[in-house]
Amino acid sequence: MEINFLALFAAALSTLVIGFIWYNPKVFGTIWMKESGLTEEKMKGANMPLIFIMVVFFAFLISMILQFLTIHQWGAVGMIGGENTVDTKPSFAAFMTDYGTAFRTFKHGALHGFMTGLFLAFPMMATNALFERKSWKYTFINSGYWIICFTIMGGIICAWQ
Repeated sequence: MEINFLALFAAALSTLVIGFIWYNPKVFGTIWMKESGLTEEKMKGANMPLIFIMVVFFAFLISMILQFLTIHQWGAVGMIGGENTVDTKPSFAAFMTDYGTAFRTFKHGALHGFMTGLFLAFPMMATNALFERKSWKYTFINSGYWIICFTIMGGIICAWQ
């Protein structure tokens, strides 16, 4: 197995598309701005190209770990220390022939992405929001965004072979 950088980059870009929809004023954008304490005036002074570049970079880092959480075959590769090691046994090649594409679907990756969002992203966001004294609306809007992102990212990464 090799890392599919194209799939990881596509998954990272999907966060921008989801964000444009999720944080649109007609969806959750207006509520999010109110709950986060932002105003139109505060939003104007930002360097948006730099923000978007950094958003994609950070999402790419997230996609790097999501591949190990959504593609089960990485576990088998990890057990032998990598596919191209000197000590790789013929049984590994036979195993990968039989199971190398098992559970490599969008649906399966989306399930694992969703579980990662629910059990990793949500608790992290909620913990930060508690200490920042942010509302539950703020917590659910931001956590919901990441749960959706992880779901879509997991699906893309797992299905794109």
